[in-house]
Amino acid sequence: MAHITKEELLERLFHDDYSHLKSKELRMTRVRVPGKEVSLAHILTPSQACIYENLGLNIGVHEGEDHTGESIGLVRVTPWESVVIAADVAIKSADVQVGFMDRFCGSLIITGGLAQVETAVTEVVHFFDEVLGFRPCQIHKS
Repeated sequence: MAHITKEELLERLFHDDYSHLKSKELRMTRVRVPGKEVSLAHILTPSQACIYENLGLNIGVHEGEDHTGESIGLVRVTPWESVVIAADVAIKSADVQVGFMDRFCGSLIITGGLAQVETAVTEVVHFFDEVLGFRPCQIHKS
């Protein structure tokens, strides 16, 4: 797809009115329309407690818990509200805990044993791909 200039875009959008608008100050607003996709699926096994602390996995309902040695699954989906479905699929498919879920940006963090987190993340990506028709990403591990 060829790039167009701002002026070409405005001409296409406003057609005949563009000549009247040319001399005026215009304000452009960009709107993001999320597609149906799983844009991040990552599994990590950190060994430092500071990672869990910086993710906030040691506060609130998790206060006093020691997650050191547990694996972490990170998933990001759009539309953002579908993260609720991702959390449901994750906890029903494996013995994992929801460490964080944000329905306003589509982020999900799950914790548990490595095999359990791998199972949960795999099932989430599979469900969103096969059942909901989302565009999936590859699952990465570190």
